[in-house]
Amino acid sequence: MTDTASGGATYDAAELRRHTQELLAAHPVGSTGRPEFLKARYDAGLAWVHYPQGLGGLGAPRSLQAVVDAELEAAGAPDNDPRRIGIGLGMAAPTILGFGTEEQKSRFLRPLWVGEEVWCQLFSEPGAGSDLAALGTRAVRDGDSWVVNGQKVWTSSAHLARWAILIARTDPDLPKHRGITYFICDMTDPGVEVRPLRQITGEAEFNEVFLTDVRIPDAHRLGEVGDGWRVAQTTLMNERVSIGGMRIPREGGMIGPVSKTWRERPELRTHDLHQRLLKLWVEAEVARLTGERLRQQLVAGQPGYEGSGMKLSFARLNQEISGLEVELLGEEGLLYEDWTMRRPELVDFTGRDAGYRYLRSKGNSIEGGTSEVLLNIVAERVLGLPSEPRTDKDVAWKDLAR
Repeated sequence: MTDTASGGATYDAAELRRHTQELLAAHPVGSTGRPEFLKARYDAGLAWVHYPQGLGGLGAPRSLQAVVDAELEAAGAPDNDPRRIGIGLGMAAPTILGFGTEEQKSRFLRPLWVGEEVWCQLFSEPGAGSDLAALGTRAVRDGDSWVVNGQKVWTSSAHLARWAILIARTDPDLPKHRGITYFICDMTDPGVEVRPLRQITGEAEFNEVFLTDVRIPDAHRLGEVGDGWRVAQTTLMNERVSIGGMRIPREGGMIGPVSKTWRERPELRTHDLHQRLLKLWVEAEVARLTGERLRQQLVAGQPGYEGSGMKLSFARLNQEISGLEVELLGEEGLLYEDWTMRRPELVDFTGRDAGYRYLRSKGNSIEGGTSEVLLNIVAERVLGLPSEPRTDKDVAWKDLAR
């Protein structure tokens, strides 16, 4: 570690390894409880090393997180169950870091990373999904708080969440993109009602959320009043990176089960299925390596619109691979293991049967941004193609046809 001219510190891999070993020595894995270890890791700046000191980081290069993770994994240290708290880690945290006050960062980031508080995302509405900026949930200022009324839909983990990131309309007289404000909503408020949405899989992984006179203190506003759409873009870009750019091993994800079946069940093979599997296997590997490159690009800055392309690829591949798996299994592929109504904590693509994977993957082209919207984003903001005509761009939200 060396001092910089500004009084900060620059870390290298050796310094991070030493720092991690000090954490392990002070909090031995075998005798330290999981919550205690995770809190100590956060306080040591080893949660996300690129975050500022005091907020779970050291202000170190993002690329050095892999050094810390490898040392902790080798020691058998517990992780924070990132799949269960993925919305908090992948969406809420970078938004709070980018736009939150110092008090908000100190209050929310530690319990979020440790997993003490689960987060959900209150964005989509029955009349504002693909066109999210058309949302109608209202927030009206009342002294030092805001009174929120409306309905949100397709909310993952709402039945588990302590907090939510929420966007609501605060000025209906402005065009739809300019009258939105971003808030942190307390999901334990008596005005918050969570109802399960049973899906084609039988599960109620998603929810609809009704907000009735929910009072949110102005201290829980993220960013400036009316600047919510810009704040939300940080959330959405990080969401697409977290969905489409997840780190997985070779033959991880959906391609793994079908490849395993192909190797173990030679009687199911045909020439046509072989050609299709080879094509999808190569595409899955290309997508995996592209995701790795995207994560390396993040080291140098904030996520760009490339995450939209990765999320597009993720949805298409999942649907094509799961369809091939059902065909490969023939009559067995028509069986469905369990259609019991339940409200799971996370989606388990690879731990269920082929029928579940086939049905669940249909949602991949809707959640986290529809494929149609993402195609527009890639066309306009990555490829630089002309924008589609938007006649409502300068029309006040209250005057839009609904």
